[in-house]
Amino acid sequence: MKRVYLFGVGLLSLAGLTASACSTTNNDVFSSGGSGGKTSGTGDTSAGTAQGGNGNGGPGTTGAFMTGSTGSGGVMCTAGPNEDKDMDGFTIAQGDCNDCDPNVNPGAIEVVVTTPDPMTNMIPPPADENCDGMVDNAPAPCDTGLAFDSTSALDAAKAIELCKQASGAKDWGVISADYTMANGAGYTHPAELHGILSSFGSAVPPKAGASVLALSSGRARLPGQTGACTSQSCQAGAGSPPMGFPAAVPGCAGGTTINDDVALQVQLRAPTNAKGYRFSFRFTSWEFPEWVCTTYNDQFIALVNPPPMGADAGGNISFDANHNPVSVNIAFFDVCDPGLCANFAANCFTGTCPNPPNPCCPAGAAQLAGTGFDNTGFGDAGGTTWLQTQAPVKGGDTFTIRFAIWDTGDKLLDSTAIVDNFEWIAQGGTVTVGTTPIPN
Repeated sequence: MKRVYLFGVGLLSLAGLTASACSTTNNDVFSSGGSGGKTSGTGDTSAGTAQGGNGNGGPGTTGAFMTGSTGSGGVMCTAGPNEDKDMDGFTIAQGDCNDCDPNVNPGAIEVVVTTPDPMTNMIPPPADENCDGMVDNAPAPCDTGLAFDSTSALDAAKAIELCKQASGAKDWGVISADYTMANGAGYTHPAELHGILSSFGSAVPPKAGASVLALSSGRARLPGQTGACTSQSCQAGAGSPPMGFPAAVPGCAGGTTINDDVALQVQLRAPTNAKGYRFSFRFTSWEFPEWVCTTYNDQFIALVNPPPMGADAGGNISFDANHNPVSVNIAFFDVCDPGLCANFAANCFTGTCPNPPNPCCPAGAAQLAGTGFDNTGFGDAGGTTWLQTQAPVKGGDTFTIRFAIWDTGDKLLDSTAIVDNFEWIAQGGTVTVGTTPIPN
């Protein structure tokens, strides 16, 4: 059997141009200048990401607008105070500062660009996409000072840069956040299965902000923290999988039961100018490399409802080219001791056991330092580097995403998923579901 590889199934096109700037005159005449190729996030102040506010920067009773790159090709349009000329759900009276451009309104996310557009090699001019009267205003990170053992799901959302809570029916952001079981039922397992970490060990800092979310089929704790696991296997209890899971890997016999499951479920409303979203994650397991292609392979999924186009049948958006969820059976298990490669799939008991990847463990074991998975006295372990999943969304839509992990087939040999850096994508082109490695 060939090794199952995880790769992107179509990345975001950067050819389109999106956000437009608004400027007022004394006569309430408004024009918008092109500022394309922008990407925005939720609370991260690094290059290309920001969180927009919801001020009321609307004009007076009427307005004349010149459309920008996302409008109708530079044609002038006029709108009365209660019209919704661009059909974005906001009128001039409700604070829309450019009623020609549906990407500019109080429900949009502020977009900050610090790198040149690949098509023009120019940095677009700053813009006020959210009509709050300020240009490119990005708030400070919201995930500093969070307790590692916090039981607040809203704190967990903050740890992955989901800072902004929706304040009304038209406002974007987090509507609700809950810790649940893998199938969405109320959470009953110990709180130690989820945690907020300032880093994943000593060698893996957050991708954004000051914290990351940890979900574990054992204990989401680092060595020395209260509640940390002191072996390869810390048990919590039986679970019920989501419909269609645990998913079997072609050629590898898969278990049908799960244990030690935990999930973070967030309900979100997308900004009106959003085209998609993305997040970063890592997966580390004691099952690597001996237990590759067995019935016991733990799984991590990101289950979206309603499923976006391109998701698998169950709504999962983190999968490989064969729609297999994240486990030790995907590629990018690059973080491990190369000396372990001789043990690859040693306990596989099917007739089509895979060969070790080539190269094997190219990142070495350094990124396991301080995670607990570096304790060679317990046994072998390995993990992925940072991966990134993206998916499309329609601006203004409401959806839920459930990040879940579990033990498959038994309660032994735990795994941990680290999730961070959720960002809204607010730029032109098409966003398709896909997962790819990203620079560490």
